[in-house]
Amino acid sequence: MSLTLRTISREQHLAYIQSLPSASHCQVPAWADVKSEWRSENLGWFDREGRLVGAGLVLYRQLPKIKRYLAYLPEGPVINWYAPNLDDWLQPMLAHLKQQGAFSVKMGPPVVIRRWDAAAIKSGIQDPDVKRLRDVEATHIEPRAFEVSDRLRKMGWQQGEDGGAGFGDVQPRYVFQVPLANRSLEDVLKGFNQLWRRNIKKADKAGVEVVQGGYEDLAEWQRLYEITAVRDRFRPRPLSYFQRMWTVLNSEDPNRMRLYFARHNGVNLSAATMLVVGGHVWYSYGASDNIGREVRPSNAMQWRMLRDSYAMGATVYDLRGISDSLDETDHLFGLIQFKVGTGGEAVEYVGEWDFPLNKLLHKALDIYMSRR
Repeated sequence: MSLTLRTISREQHLAYIQSLPSASHCQVPAWADVKSEWRSENLGWFDREGRLVGAGLVLYRQLPKIKRYLAYLPEGPVINWYAPNLDDWLQPMLAHLKQQGAFSVKMGPPVVIRRWDAAAIKSGIQDPDVKRLRDVEATHIEPRAFEVSDRLRKMGWQQGEDGGAGFGDVQPRYVFQVPLANRSLEDVLKGFNQLWRRNIKKADKAGVEVVQGGYEDLAEWQRLYEITAVRDRFRPRPLSYFQRMWTVLNSEDPNRMRLYFARHNGVNLSAATMLVVGGHVWYSYGASDNIGREVRPSNAMQWRMLRDSYAMGATVYDLRGISDSLDETDHLFGLIQFKVGTGGEAVEYVGEWDFPLNKLLHKALDIYMSRR
């Protein structure tokens, strides 16, 4: 199969994404507008008949002081990763990116390597000898994913020792997902643990209502998000980031981004943003106040978002990143504990990979990033 690669229009790129069951939200054309500080390009792979058979959103970040770029394809490109001729897909891409002035390429193949169901994770948490997810026997292993990793290594793509690529994975390698395909909503709720079901009931009894918001409610979202940032000690994104995100994503597709609030007695206690691409729905950002926790607004909100995803015909509800630590003393442990209550599964991707087109500049960037 001989493939040609060239720059395509955003319209072509979007039409291709829309023809698929789903793709990462980081690979839709409008994501380039969310990441406005990067230059961007839409790539298309064409077969012999001239049909578009793959696409990729490339973000270019310029190195300080020199006209060379890091080329980044977050959770992409969207190609046939299991093709026996993976070289035929990736070599033209590397040649093209080099021509564009890239000194290094970073990509995140959307290829799942392992899955652990809730029962396996719980047994891992209860075992004092188990400290990491990878110490637990996976419920499902995808042998073809190991072949993808082997092929990438043979081609000269690199990953760090810990599996994180070069200067650390930018997108999460481990995520938590609730599968919705071929399940009834009743079955999904049954999969929740007792605590989650109890909390959903508690919120309902207390009169917590979950509502959708619009662009005009983003300032209220920001208020809750900044409270969360102080509590959890992270640097919040500015309101303008979410306003831009809302505007550009929803002008590409009116259902791409949603905003939810859980409120009690007219006061908003928690909020979340949701992203939708085809049958894949992501819980993207979450925020909550320090008050009103006893009425369980976050559980009520997640259940509503899950039900809405189901009504849309989604096949997966994705709670995004988790750490692979099962150590109860780890500060990130609460995240997996909260998510595992939904009865979903932990999912490991093959992680992000780097290809240094200029080894010297790549090394310099590595050093620069490790000092930040």
